[in-house]
Amino acid sequence: MVLPTYEEAANIERVVEAVRAKLPDGGQVLIVDDSSPDGTGEIAGRLANDHAGVHFLSRPRKEGLGPAYLAGFHHALAGGAGLIVEMDSDFSHEPAYLPRLLDAAERADVVIGSRYVPGGGVSEWGALRRGISRGGSAYARLALGLQVRDLTGGFKCFRREVLEAIDLDSVRSRGYAFQVEMTYRAIELGFDVVEVPIVFRDRQEGSSKMSRSIVLEAIWRVPLLRLGR
Repeated sequence: MVLPTYEEAANIERVVEAVRAKLPDGGQVLIVDDSSPDGTGEIAGRLANDHAGVHFLSRPRKEGLGPAYLAGFHHALAGGAGLIVEMDSDFSHEPAYLPRLLDAAERADVVIGSRYVPGGGVSEWGALRRGISRGGSAYARLALGLQVRDLTGGFKCFRREVLEAIDLDSVRSRGYAFQVEMTYRAIELGFDVVEVPIVFRDRQEGSSKMSRSIVLEAIWRVPLLRLGR
Protein backbone atom coordinates (compact mmCIF):
# COMPACT_ATOMS: atom_id res chain seq x y z
CA MET A 1 0.00 0.00 0.00
CA VAL A 2 1.47 3.32 -1.11
CA LEU A 3 0.10 6.33 0.79
CA PRO A 4 1.22 9.74 -0.52
CA THR A 5 0.97 12.54 2.02
CA TYR A 6 1.22 16.28 2.14
CA GLU A 7 -0.07 17.97 5.27
CA GLU A 8 -1.99 14.93 6.49
CA ALA A 9 -0.93 15.05 10.15
CA ALA A 10 -4.57 14.87 11.25
CA ASN A 11 -5.22 11.69 9.26
CA ILE A 12 -2.12 9.60 8.64
CA GLU A 13 -1.93 7.66 11.90
CA ARG A 14 -5.59 6.63 11.79
CA VAL A 15 -5.37 5.77 8.09
CA VAL A 16 -2.34 3.54 8.60
CA GLU A 17 -4.06 1.76 11.48
CA ALA A 18 -7.19 1.19 9.38
CA VAL A 19 -5.21 -0.01 6.35
CA ARG A 20 -3.08 -2.42 8.36
CA ALA A 21 -6.25 -3.98 9.76
CA LYS A 22 -7.43 -4.79 6.22
CA LEU A 23 -4.17 -5.91 4.63
CA PRO A 24 -3.49 -9.65 4.38
CA ASP A 25 -0.64 -11.17 6.35
CA GLY A 26 2.65 -9.84 5.07
CA GLY A 27 1.11 -6.68 3.62
CA GLN A 28 3.27 -3.59 3.86
CA VAL A 29 2.43 0.12 4.09
CA LEU A 30 4.68 2.75 2.53
CA ILE A 31 4.10 6.41 3.43
CA VAL A 32 5.56 8.85 0.90
CA ASP A 33 5.72 12.38 2.29
CA ASP A 34 6.80 15.49 0.41
CA SER A 35 8.31 17.29 3.42
CA SER A 36 4.97 18.37 4.86
CA PRO A 37 5.34 21.47 7.06
CA ASP A 38 2.64 20.25 9.49
CA GLY A 39 4.66 17.38 10.96
CA THR A 40 3.23 14.55 8.84
CA GLY A 41 6.74 13.25 8.18
CA GLU A 42 7.57 13.07 11.87
CA ILE A 43 4.43 11.02 12.52
CA ALA A 44 5.21 8.76 9.56
CA GLY A 45 8.73 8.21 10.80
CA ARG A 46 7.45 7.25 14.24
CA LEU A 47 4.96 4.81 12.74
CA ALA A 48 7.74 3.21 10.69
CA ASN A 49 9.86 2.85 13.82
CA ASP A 50 7.00 1.34 15.82
CA HIS A 51 5.65 -1.13 13.24
CA ALA A 52 7.65 -3.61 11.19
CA GLY A 53 5.13 -3.48 8.35
CA VAL A 54 5.23 0.30 7.95
CA HIS A 55 7.87 2.12 5.91
CA PHE A 56 8.57 5.79 5.36
CA LEU A 57 9.97 7.54 2.30
CA SER A 58 10.72 11.24 2.77
CA ARG A 59 11.04 13.45 -0.30
CA PRO A 60 12.76 16.86 -0.20
CA ARG A 61 9.94 19.00 -1.58
CA LYS A 62 6.37 19.02 -2.82
CA GLU A 63 6.27 17.89 -6.45
CA GLY A 64 2.73 16.63 -6.88
CA LEU A 65 0.76 13.44 -6.60
CA GLY A 66 2.26 11.74 -9.64
CA PRO A 67 5.93 11.98 -8.67
CA ALA A 68 5.11 10.87 -5.13
CA TYR A 69 3.35 7.76 -6.40
CA LEU A 70 6.13 6.98 -8.86
CA ALA A 71 8.70 7.15 -6.07
CA GLY A 72 6.51 4.82 -4.03
CA PHE A 73 6.06 2.41 -6.94
CA HIS A 74 9.81 2.19 -7.51
CA HIS A 75 10.31 1.50 -3.81
CA ALA A 76 7.62 -1.19 -3.75
CA LEU A 77 8.95 -2.93 -6.85
CA ALA A 78 12.48 -2.91 -5.45
CA GLY A 79 11.09 -4.51 -2.30
CA GLY A 80 9.54 -7.37 -4.26
CA ALA A 81 5.85 -6.43 -3.98
CA GLY A 82 3.52 -8.51 -6.17
CA LEU A 83 0.49 -6.24 -5.77
CA ILE A 84 0.80 -2.47 -5.33
CA VAL A 85 -2.17 -0.46 -4.11
CA GLU A 86 -2.54 3.31 -4.17
CA MET A 87 -5.00 5.18 -1.98
CA ASP A 88 -5.63 8.68 -0.62
CA SER A 89 -4.48 9.30 2.93
CA ASP A 90 -7.51 11.28 4.11
CA PHE A 91 -10.26 8.60 4.37
CA SER A 92 -11.84 9.70 1.10
CA HIS A 93 -11.08 6.12 0.12
CA GLU A 94 -12.47 3.83 2.80
CA PRO A 95 -9.91 1.15 3.83
CA ALA A 96 -12.80 -1.28 4.30
CA TYR A 97 -12.93 -1.60 0.48
CA LEU A 98 -9.34 -2.84 0.31
CA PRO A 99 -10.22 -6.58 0.40
CA ARG A 100 -12.61 -5.99 -2.51
CA LEU A 101 -9.79 -4.61 -4.64
CA LEU A 102 -7.38 -7.36 -3.66
CA ASP A 103 -9.95 -10.07 -4.45
CA ALA A 104 -10.57 -8.58 -7.89
CA ALA A 105 -6.80 -8.48 -8.52
CA GLU A 106 -6.86 -12.27 -8.67
CA ARG A 107 -8.55 -12.04 -12.07
CA ALA A 108 -7.39 -8.65 -13.38
CA ASP A 109 -4.15 -6.74 -13.87
CA VAL A 110 -5.47 -3.36 -12.71
CA VAL A 111 -8.40 -2.85 -10.34
CA ILE A 112 -10.03 0.54 -9.92
CA GLY A 113 -12.22 1.42 -6.96
CA SER A 114 -14.89 3.13 -9.01
CA ARG A 115 -17.44 5.76 -8.07
CA TYR A 116 -19.26 5.51 -11.37
CA VAL A 117 -20.23 1.87 -11.79
CA PRO A 118 -23.41 0.33 -10.30
CA GLY A 119 -23.05 0.24 -6.53
CA GLY A 120 -20.52 3.07 -6.45
CA GLY A 121 -21.10 6.67 -5.56
CA VAL A 122 -19.99 9.87 -3.87
CA SER A 123 -21.15 11.27 -0.55
CA GLU A 124 -20.81 14.71 1.03
CA TRP A 125 -20.02 16.52 -2.22
CA GLY A 126 -21.96 19.46 -3.59
CA ALA A 127 -23.38 19.59 -7.09
CA LEU A 128 -20.43 21.58 -8.49
CA ARG A 129 -17.78 19.13 -7.27
CA ARG A 130 -19.83 16.17 -8.48
CA GLY A 131 -20.16 17.81 -11.88
CA ILE A 132 -16.43 18.51 -12.14
CA SER A 133 -15.57 14.92 -11.23
CA ARG A 134 -18.05 13.28 -13.58
CA GLY A 135 -17.19 15.74 -16.32
CA GLY A 136 -13.48 15.04 -15.93
CA SER A 137 -13.96 11.30 -16.28
CA ALA A 138 -16.27 11.77 -19.27
CA TYR A 139 -13.78 14.12 -20.93
CA ALA A 140 -10.95 11.62 -20.48
CA ARG A 141 -13.07 8.74 -21.80
CA LEU A 142 -13.96 10.71 -24.91
CA ALA A 143 -10.43 11.99 -25.50
CA LEU A 144 -8.85 8.57 -25.13
CA GLY A 145 -11.60 6.34 -26.50
CA LEU A 146 -11.85 4.23 -23.34
CA GLN A 147 -14.78 2.53 -21.62
CA VAL A 148 -13.49 2.86 -18.04
CA ARG A 149 -16.06 4.84 -16.07
CA ASP A 150 -13.84 6.31 -13.34
CA LEU A 151 -10.62 7.30 -15.08
CA THR A 152 -9.74 9.91 -12.47
CA GLY A 153 -10.20 7.56 -9.51
CA GLY A 154 -7.18 7.18 -7.24
CA PHE A 155 -7.99 3.96 -5.36
CA LYS A 156 -6.26 1.29 -7.47
CA CYS A 157 -4.43 -2.00 -7.32
CA PHE A 158 -1.73 -2.83 -9.87
CA ARG A 159 -0.15 -6.19 -10.44
CA ARG A 160 3.61 -5.98 -10.41
CA GLU A 161 3.81 -6.86 -14.10
CA VAL A 162 1.84 -3.75 -15.05
CA LEU A 163 4.19 -1.31 -13.34
CA GLU A 164 7.20 -3.16 -14.72
CA ALA A 165 5.82 -2.87 -18.26
CA ILE A 166 5.03 0.83 -17.98
CA ASP A 167 8.07 3.07 -18.38
CA LEU A 168 7.50 4.79 -15.05
CA ASP A 169 10.31 7.29 -15.62
CA SER A 170 8.50 8.59 -18.70
CA VAL A 171 5.24 9.36 -16.85
CA ARG A 172 4.98 13.14 -16.70
CA SER A 173 1.56 13.85 -15.16
CA ARG A 174 1.77 15.43 -11.72
CA GLY A 175 -1.83 15.94 -10.59
CA TYR A 176 -4.97 13.90 -11.11
CA ALA A 177 -4.07 13.42 -14.78
CA PHE A 178 -1.62 10.88 -13.38
CA GLN A 179 -4.52 8.53 -12.64
CA VAL A 180 -5.75 8.79 -16.23
CA GLU A 181 -2.29 8.29 -17.67
CA MET A 182 -1.53 5.17 -15.66
CA THR A 183 -4.80 3.48 -16.61
CA TYR A 184 -4.45 4.47 -20.26
CA ARG A 185 -0.93 3.12 -20.47
CA ALA A 186 -1.97 -0.16 -18.88
CA ILE A 187 -4.78 -0.62 -21.38
CA GLU A 188 -2.52 0.29 -24.31
CA LEU A 189 -0.12 -2.42 -23.17
CA GLY A 190 -2.91 -4.98 -23.25
CA PHE A 191 -3.54 -5.43 -19.53
CA ASP A 192 -6.99 -6.21 -18.14
CA VAL A 193 -8.62 -3.38 -16.16
CA VAL A 194 -11.72 -3.91 -14.04
CA GLU A 195 -13.76 -1.56 -11.86
CA VAL A 196 -15.28 -2.47 -8.51
CA PRO A 197 -17.77 -0.17 -6.78
CA ILE A 198 -16.79 2.08 -3.91
CA VAL A 199 -18.46 5.05 -2.24
CA PHE A 200 -16.11 8.02 -2.10
CA ARG A 201 -16.61 10.48 0.74
CA ASP A 202 -15.23 13.93 1.34
CA ARG A 203 -12.35 14.34 3.76
CA GLN A 204 -13.23 15.23 7.34
CA GLU A 205 -9.82 16.57 8.38
CA GLY A 206 -7.35 18.75 6.50
CA SER A 207 -7.84 20.53 3.20
CA SER A 208 -8.28 19.35 -0.38
CA LYS A 209 -5.24 19.42 -2.66
CA MET A 210 -7.38 20.17 -5.74
CA SER A 211 -6.28 23.36 -7.49
CA ARG A 212 -6.81 25.21 -10.75
CA SER A 213 -3.38 24.11 -12.01
CA ILE A 214 -4.28 20.45 -11.45
CA VAL A 215 -7.49 20.85 -13.46
CA LEU A 216 -5.69 22.70 -16.25
CA GLU A 217 -2.98 20.05 -16.45
CA ALA A 218 -5.62 17.37 -16.94
CA ILE A 219 -7.35 19.36 -19.69
CA TRP A 220 -4.25 19.73 -21.86
CA ARG A 221 -2.29 16.62 -20.99
CA VAL A 222 -4.99 13.96 -21.43
CA PRO A 223 -5.39 14.44 -25.23
CA LEU A 224 -1.61 14.38 -25.60
CA LEU A 225 -1.56 10.82 -24.24
CA ARG A 226 -3.37 9.60 -27.32
CA LEU A 227 -1.36 11.76 -29.69
CA GLY A 228 1.85 10.46 -28.16
CA ARG A 229 0.86 6.86 -28.69
